[in-house]
Amino acid sequence: MNSQRSVLICGGGVVGLSTAYYLARAGVAVTLVERNAEDADSCAQGSAGYISPSHVVPLSAPGMIWQGLKWMMSSRSPFYIKPRLDPDLIRWSWLFARACSPQHTQRAAPLLAQLSLGSRQLFVDLAQELGDAIEWKTEGLINLCKTAEGLDHEAEGLARIAREVGVEAQVLNAQQTAALEPGIRMDVAGSIYFPIDAHLSPRVFMPALVARLKSLGVTFLWNTNVRGWRTDGGRISGLSTSMGELVADDYVLATGSWAADTVRGLSIRLPMQPGKGYSLTIEQPRFQLTKSIILAERRAAVTPMGTKLRFGGTMEISGHDDRVRPERIEQLIDAAQYYFPDFRPADFAGIEPWFGYRPVSPDGLPYVGRFQQHPNLIAACGHAMLGLTLAPITGKLVAELVANQAPSMDLSLLSADRFA
Repeated sequence: MNSQRSVLICGGGVVGLSTAYYLARAGVAVTLVERNAEDADSCAQGSAGYISPSHVVPLSAPGMIWQGLKWMMSSRSPFYIKPRLDPDLIRWSWLFARACSPQHTQRAAPLLAQLSLGSRQLFVDLAQELGDAIEWKTEGLINLCKTAEGLDHEAEGLARIAREVGVEAQVLNAQQTAALEPGIRMDVAGSIYFPIDAHLSPRVFMPALVARLKSLGVTFLWNTNVRGWRTDGGRISGLSTSMGELVADDYVLATGSWAADTVRGLSIRLPMQPGKGYSLTIEQPRFQLTKSIILAERRAAVTPMGTKLRFGGTMEISGHDDRVRPERIEQLIDAAQYYFPDFRPADFAGIEPWFGYRPVSPDGLPYVGRFQQHPNLIAACGHAMLGLTLAPITGKLVAELVANQAPSMDLSLLSADRFA
């Protein structure tokens, strides 16, 4: 690729950083614009840290709309939509309901598996390049099921679909599950074990990636706000920012849950809702785990990160509302005790809750590709709970698009214009 080609990336989260990495590796002159400071928090940093090929079923799964309607009645539920008269939310909800079909899952699952497995291999390469400091672990993921009914549901649903698309899934009873994690007592009926899954510590991975990007010559503009776009004949000809106007050959939209706001004024319809997730990190846990874990019925996550232990999860669709809902935090603590009876509320005492906004598209798939109306603007957003998992493969695919190469995967389901 010609080193004179330039790309401007809007957004310094894990997807924007990963995109900058693959573009810089290809010899592109990369400038990354981020509204926050270099050491500011981001959605990925407080996440569960999963690299999870097991997540082959999109959020808009069959039956999810009815489950969601039931959960809407309680702000303690795993998936809570705050009722409000918001045209964007109403349209998003209508599109979400349309996507909650077996046909959509049948189309999406093979693609999610292909993307996730490809991304996991790229993480192996990144871990070798960035070193042991990112705490890369390949111990697999255990999907814990509290009840026999829950185990049957996961075995007939997620495990079956995962196997069909080439992701190994083992159905285990309670004794087999306990043998995988002897360091903690579990009250469960069994589990689904995904050996291919991995995890890392996002708070050390992302600074390590930023340092690598600097060594590759990427220009960072921190504390820089996007103010508007200039167009010429349909193409983007400039980006107005708080640091002045910036010009590049191609532009990448990687501003996560703020993506739709970022492109206002370009007549682009990009349905997106911020899905607030919470986490609690125990600095010195009394129990040691080796594998990442999902608490299936409660939709919560548990991840060992070095000597720390993180509990995270919940999906709250309430807009960019920075209020911490105590009941959401209580739900995480209750989930911990529900599956691990030796945990106590005191284990979480004094921990400052973290929250971040996942960018959720109506059909649970990211937006990756060029916009037809503005062909030098490329979408790389809408990854929902798979932002960390899919960040490297997204970056690689964007680099292929910038190079005018045929993408190494079929991107038709990820079209930036699919809801236009």
